[in-house]
Amino acid sequence: MRATRGLVAGCVLASALLTLVGTATTVAQSTKDKYASPKESALPPSDMKLNLERTALVVTDPQIDFLSPDGVAWGLVGNSVKETNTVKNLERLFAGAKKAGIVVAISPHYYYPTDHGWKFEGALEKVMHALKMFDRPSAYSVKGFDKSGADFMPQYKKYILDGKTVVTSPHKLYGPEQNDLVLQLRKRGIDQVILAGMSANLCVESHMRELLETGFEVAVIKDATAAAQIPDGDGYLAALTNFRMIANAVWSTDEVLTKLKK
Repeated sequence: MRATRGLVAGCVLASALLTLVGTATTVAQSTKDKYASPKESALPPSDMKLNLERTALVVTDPQIDFLSPDGVAWGLVGNSVKETNTVKNLERLFAGAKKAGIVVAISPHYYYPTDHGWKFEGALEKVMHALKMFDRPSAYSVKGFDKSGADFMPQYKKYILDGKTVVTSPHKLYGPEQNDLVLQLRKRGIDQVILAGMSANLCVESHMRELLETGFEVAVIKDATAAAQIPDGDGYLAALTNFRMIANAVWSTDEVLTKLKK
């Protein structure tokens, strides 16, 4: 009976995911105005100034499953990725950070077979596991990794695999509490973070919150991230609200590249 119930539950979830992905691709953005900064903000302006000797670019999940039409999550996040020009803007950030000589760190998301043995999950954990998102066959091997959904976007590899970029151990849910990102940054004397990547209201926001709680100054790059757009809500809009209220700064890619040149 248990196996039957599991099979039925799996079929129901798979059906729900297909409906969700199909609906998400039809969510229309009538205008980008809802993402624009308010004309009369009630919040004080940012006074964050970069000291490049103490600054790192941190990118979460620059991986195929999130950022490529070939990725399993594209039906959920693709519209948002295209609207914000996330893929190109992340590449510009990588190039600008390398040229400026600052630390670059990647916080990737991987799931191994043992992670599918969890006894309880949140809603989007269920979605990611059902889609086999970020799956790798083993924690001890990179067999099958190249060009898989867990792999990095090909245009970013020249920056990530240059022998200088910090690639942390994987985070398992959304924040960096389970990996070595904070240790890697502290050991390099970093206390300012330029934060970008996927996805806005999940891993980016969770990284922002944890980094702030552990004493970092954090600027989020609003057009180098994106999120799912589903009937339950626009993840990018939700994140943007919290970025404005919580981060030390919310910048565009153009703004941060100008600051890196200075």
